[in-house]
Formats: sequence, C-alpha cells, structure tokens
Amino acid sequence: MYEIFLDTETTGLSFSDGHKIVEIACIETKDLMPTGNVFHKLINPKRSMPEAAYNVHGFSEKFLKDKETFDQIADEFTSFINNKKIIIHNASFDLGFLNGELGLIKKNKIEKKMIVDSLEVARNKFPGTSNSLDALCRKFNIDLSRRAKHNALIDCELLREVYINLLDVKEPRLNLSSSDLGSNFYKARHYNKKIVEISDLEIKKHQFFLKSELKKNFY
Repeated sequence: MYEIFLDTETTGLSFSDGHKIVEIACIETKDLMPTGNVFHKLINPKRSMPEAAYNVHGFSEKFLKDKETFDQIADEFTSFINNKKIIIHNASFDLGFLNGELGLIKKNKIEKKMIVDSLEVARNKFPGTSNSLDALCRKFNIDLSRRAKHNALIDCELLREVYINLLDVKEPRLNLSSSDLGSNFYKARHYNKKIVEISDLEIKKHQFFLKSELKKNFY
C-alpha cells in the first residue's frame, strides 16, 4: 500500500480569514517505507506575511515573491497524492487550506475518506495528554534537533517516525538488493520505542480532560 505523509505551512490559522499556503511537502511511502518520491514546493501566497507566521516558519513575503503560485503547482500536487492514503497531523487544518485553495481554482477537493489523522490516532492512544507533533517526538525519543523552525518537509519526516511508533510496528528494512532505489532515497532510521506507563498525574489529567470542554485543536 502506498501512503503520503503531508504537511503544510501557511500565513495564518484559517483559510476563511484570507490566509494562504506557503509550503507543501509530501513524502511517498510503501508500507511506511520511503520510496524516494517527494513533492516539495514553496508557494507565493500573493499576500503579506504576518509577523506571527514568519516567526513560525521563517518565510518572508520577499523570499516567496518569486516562487510559483498554488494554481501553478496544483496539477503536479494532485497527481502526486492521487489514490493514496494521506497521513496528516491535525488533518482538519491542512485539509481546510488545501481544499480551500483547490476550490478557488475549480479543482476536485481531497476526499476525507483518503485521510488518516495521526492526531486522532494519538488522542486515542494517549488520551488527556499533549499530542502535538513535538510532544509525540519527545514521547518516542525522536530527534528534534533539525527542527529549529517549522518546515513542512522535516515535519513529514518526523510524522512518519511518529506514526510508525503510534502503530507500534517495526521499521521496515531496506532491500539493498533492489536496483530501483532512487538517489533521493531516505535512509532508514532507528526508532527508540518504549512502553509508556500511565502515572497518577496522567490519570488526573485525563479525568480533568474528560470533564473539560476543550477545543478540538488544543493539543
């Protein structure tokens, strides 16, 4: 089975407020093993860059000015993800932007049935605790040193490592005899898995979580 690990960076929190995508990254895998096929684009949002967003990803309006616009990369993007399971962390955020952009140029939107939200997977496995990508990386001892700022491609790589740990599956092994490994092939990494025991403090946090009316995207 082919999968896509996808992440975006944007100018803000909501497409309906006029914010746009500035970066899209996708890593293709087969049975969770990278195939070497990657889609990665920086995008000119054709609008100003709020300081808060710049502080998150570091992409300025000036830097993005000569990049392609979404309509120029849309066909390549949709072709890359076509008929593949798409894994996104906090999928409602990215999907809202992607389908918003696709709708503006009269392209078919991404169907929710193709999406796996790793945030929901994490919440089911670790209820009542923080399940942000950073928090999950720390939980699974995944190296975050590459992530000085948010970067969609790095976040896709981290998400794949997190997702493997969430499913508690073994890292697929490289077939070194294969002749069709591309030059961009990602090397397998070691994953440090550990048994997570629930502490009294976590139980209390979970009880508080169940009683509170927290927003869906709090974590």
